[in-house]
This record gives sequence, C-alpha cells and structure tokens, in this order.
Amino acid sequence: MPTQAPDVRTHNFDEVALGFGTEEALLESQRCLDCPKPRCVDACPVSIDIPGFILKIADEDYRGAYDILTESTLLPAICGRVCPQEDQCEGVCPVGASLEPVAIGRLERWVGDLAIREGWRNQPPIESNGFRVGIVGSGPAGMACAADMAKAGCNVTIYEAFHQAGGVLRYGIPEFRLPNGVLDAELENLKALGVKIECNTLVGRLFTIEQMLDELGFDAVFIGTGAGYPSFMGIEGESLNGVLSANELLTRCNLMGATDFPHHDTPLGLGKRVAVIGSGNTAMDALRVSLRAGAEEVYCLYRRTRNESPARVEELEHAEEEGVRFEWLTAPIEILADDDSNVRALRCQRMELGEPDASGRRRPLPIAGSEYEFEVDTVVYAIGTNANPIIGQTSEIALNKWGYIETDDNLATSIAGVYAGGDIVTGAATVILAMGTGRQAARSMKKYLGIRDTASVYEDSYDSGADAIFGIDPSERTHVRVRIPGETACQ
Repeated sequence: MPTQAPDVRTHNFDEVALGFGTEEALLESQRCLDCPKPRCVDACPVSIDIPGFILKIADEDYRGAYDILTESTLLPAICGRVCPQEDQCEGVCPVGASLEPVAIGRLERWVGDLAIREGWRNQPPIESNGFRVGIVGSGPAGMACAADMAKAGCNVTIYEAFHQAGGVLRYGIPEFRLPNGVLDAELENLKALGVKIECNTLVGRLFTIEQMLDELGFDAVFIGTGAGYPSFMGIEGESLNGVLSANELLTRCNLMGATDFPHHDTPLGLGKRVAVIGSGNTAMDALRVSLRAGAEEVYCLYRRTRNESPARVEELEHAEEEGVRFEWLTAPIEILADDDSNVRALRCQRMELGEPDASGRRRPLPIAGSEYEFEVDTVVYAIGTNANPIIGQTSEIALNKWGYIETDDNLATSIAGVYAGGDIVTGAATVILAMGTGRQAARSMKKYLGIRDTASVYEDSYDSGADAIFGIDPSERTHVRVRIPGETACQ
C-alpha cells in the first residue's frame, strides 16, 4: 500500500497510509482462496464474512461487498485502519503459510472508504418497541452496542464525557492513522439509525448509573467507558514539569488542537528532546505525534528488545522511517530536575533478558553498573492504562480487584439491566475486540428486554413446552393480549 514519504509526513498530520486504488484492491481480492472452512471468520471478533466480501470485490460488486461487511460491523473504514489484522484474521490466513497473507484489513478499508465517497448507507427498517437504552461512552464498544440496539427498535442515547464523540478513536488515535473525517462519517451512520449522542455529559458526576435506571427512565444501560487512567512507574521525579502520560499528550493534540497553539487554547511545550517510555501502539502514536509537534529528537525507551515489542510491526516500521531513536533493553530509574523543577534528564539502566515471565516473554533483568544519563525536556509514559474510577466511585456496581467492572459471561453487571463491555471490563485491548463485546452485550440486553433476536431466541436451550403460547416463548414479549367478543382470552 502506498504511503507518504517519511521526510514529508513528519511535517504534517495527513494520513500516512494512502490506501489501495481500485486496481490494487481487485488484484489483492483475487488472492483469496475462498476456503470451505474459513478460519479468518472465526478469528474476527465480530465474525465478518471475510471471504464473502472479498469475493464480491473480485466480482466488482463493490456495493455487495459493503453490504456483507455492514452485516457485522458499523465501522469498516475505521477497523480496516487500526485493527491488528496480522494477529487476527490475517494471522490464520492459509495464504500466509508460504506468501504474504491476503490483506484483509486493507481491503476492508478500501470498501469502507468507497462507501463514504459514494454515500452508501445500510439502514434497515426500524419499528420502535418503546424501550429506552442508555449508553455510557461513545467509543467502539458503545457505538457497536448502540447500533445493534437501535436496529432492534430501541430509543438509544449515548452519553459522552468529552465535547466530541468517538472515545479513544477520537482522542487516542492521531489523524495520520485515523482521519477525523472518516470517524465523523461513521458516526453519521450511527445517527442515521436514530441514535442520539449527548456530549459534555460525565456520567457519575451529573447523574449516576442508578439514576439512569430510576430517574431518567432507561430500561437498560450499557457501560463502555474504556480504561483511560494512565499508569506510571513510581520512580523519583514523576511530579516534575514535563512529565505526562501518552493519554494526556494524545488528547491535547488529537482532541484539543495543541499542535495549533496559540490558535487553540491548549499549550503543549514539548521542548527539543522527548523520551517516551513503552513500546506499544500508544507509544508509537506518542512518538510520532511528538515529531510532528516540533521535537527535534524523539527516543523510545523499552526494557525488552524489538522482538518483544507489543506494537504492530507496521507502526514500528513507520516510526523507524520517521527518525525515532529506539533505546532497546533500557529502563528509566529516575527523572532528574533542573533548578526550576522542570525535567532535565533521565537516568537509565541497561537490561538483559532472562527466563520467560508470566506473560511468556523473557524477563528483563538489570545489568549492574550500567546506569547512565541523557538529557531530555519531556518524559511521556506509555506503559498501559487502568480503569477509570468514576463509575465505581459513584455507583454500587461490583468491581474486580483491579477496579474494572465485573460481569458474567453475558456481560451483565451486578445491577439488573446494566451491562458493560470494552476496556472497562477487559482492560486495554483492540478496537475490534471492544466492538465485539459491545455487540455481545447488545444480544444480552435484547434477551433481557424480551426483544426477538434470532441469534438468541432459537438457541439449543429454547423450550417450546407448556409455558409456550402457540409455540412462542413468553419471554420474547413480541405479542399482545387480545380478547375476541364471545371467546376466551388468547394471545
């Protein structure tokens, strides 16, 4: 797939990966083997019919490809850009045994982008059932749940704490990976289903989860607030000016226009030398944003080697091409201050890899006497996130020992009618996994509300016995009681 040249793209926030053209998409689609038992479908968290949409591309039935995609996903143009297909659908593609696997993600993106340009939208006929559903958080889990509940006929309202919708897709992913125009277009598809989005609404402060059920009159609630509370190492110097989390850096730049200061009110002030601690996808975003924000030297510090880096290979390669300096087998042990309590330098220690730890990766061990210092102006932490504590602090909902919302296998929480999914349940994960939990929760919510859903009604456990009325399970609530003059009551 063509990309912007590295020496050009580091001076703008335009998208780096330029996407397939029609010819490339057609050629790539012809590499699909149309497996009789496609493992790629099972590896997709939302079970997209991957061979189905690819073969439609090969037949030049592009609208048909979009129709198949949107049976399972609301966000093809987004997922095609940011999902780790190499670890999911493409990772099990049999073509990859001897060649490069079929570029499923790039084909999904191509179809999604084409749909946006052509104005395609699949909006099923919706008949209102009178149920009101509240969604907390407008990230991928909340969006997926909202779409399915709206299609089922529910009146759906999403509450978003920030002033723009999209959750982590908006504040956490830079425009050079996910343009805001693409996100806005996908959100319009959601609104076209009748979903209302209320921004600047912090649930847990303006009203609680319990109040949503009692006072606001929602019949069911889904919590998809993500896990945006940053982690730090607890080393000396973390309270100095110039120390921040990757979440703060990315939110300032992506959502609040810090790279356009003073035309926007949010300052940044990274200085000339920036060090980012961590080597995941969020770290790659922070490194590459820092370059575009004017830093002259940007360093990635990671206590293991490149082979153990959790970032996508594509993101690592793009960062290397753009001039990021990687300090592998390096761990910071102290942040040093100048006379004004600003960051002056980092004190680090060289590491070596020992035996594997609980994660299966070789454990990093410090090398005695290997300490050294180097000058930096800003230190950015990108070593993971934790659950946002607000919901747990303001409601009686059960949490696990790490502070994440506790759910059962159906994603039901300890409060009747309240479900949760995404990072607030699983911890930090991928966009597509969050969407998968949003759709799973929607299935459970429909069952809880008694809404007919062929995916859940016709299960092996379905019993059309004595309690059934004309073969219909009463829990479906899709029938009404009527009385015919002169006859007994019937259903």
